[in-house]
Amino acid sequence: MVECDYCGGSFDGEEAYLDHLADSHEDDLGVIDRRRVDSRGADEDEGLSLAVVAGAVGIVIALGAVVYVTQLSGGGGSADGIEGAALDESGDSEALAAVEQFPSEGNQHVSTGQDIDYTRSPPLSGPHYSAAAEGGFYEEPQPPGNVVHSLEHGAVVIYYDESAMSESARTSLQAFADTHTGTWRSVVVMPNPNESAESDFVLTAWRHRMYMDSYDAQTVFEFLSEFLGRGPENPVR
Repeated sequence: MVECDYCGGSFDGEEAYLDHLADSHEDDLGVIDRRRVDSRGADEDEGLSLAVVAGAVGIVIALGAVVYVTQLSGGGGSADGIEGAALDESGDSEALAAVEQFPSEGNQHVSTGQDIDYTRSPPLSGPHYSAAAEGGFYEEPQPPGNVVHSLEHGAVVIYYDESAMSESARTSLQAFADTHTGTWRSVVVMPNPNESAESDFVLTAWRHRMYMDSYDAQTVFEFLSEFLGRGPENPVR
């Protein structure tokens, strides 16, 4: 049985679940669920061609090469300069399978300094201050009221556990923050404000969250490709 993330209903199989999403949650779907719904049934009548087989073999070889290079370099950091590469139109769905989507908690402005009781920490939406946190790599947590405004603008905010941060991961995250700047598509990196962090790294966008137990630059790239610059206030991608 497949359980619906939106209403809690249960469905007998993936195809029935996707049909339910299309029929009952058309206006609520996130980017990943939208792609799954739109592509359902597309491959039912397609055979496995030699080109597909060759492509699969190529992917396996490429992945093996990436693993080999990562092992030689110590792993956990830059993936051949991927931090400075142009983003894809969307992130790889398999790499982003663990992304969670949550209902909006609103987007109203409140007075700077006012206490805000967010349902989740780190927050993913909700009331926020009039100023957004600027993109960049921070050594101290920034006020949640500013961070949520950044998410509304289309920022991706990445939280890290200092005890789990390697030098290569720090260099990679700094490079991502330096590459993606601007009001509507910035990367904000900061320590996780929670004393007991759920994961070593937490990737967040407006209404979306993904835990990353160990640092992987490719996963960050896929998350940015999916969500960066696509906030509700002024999508620029």
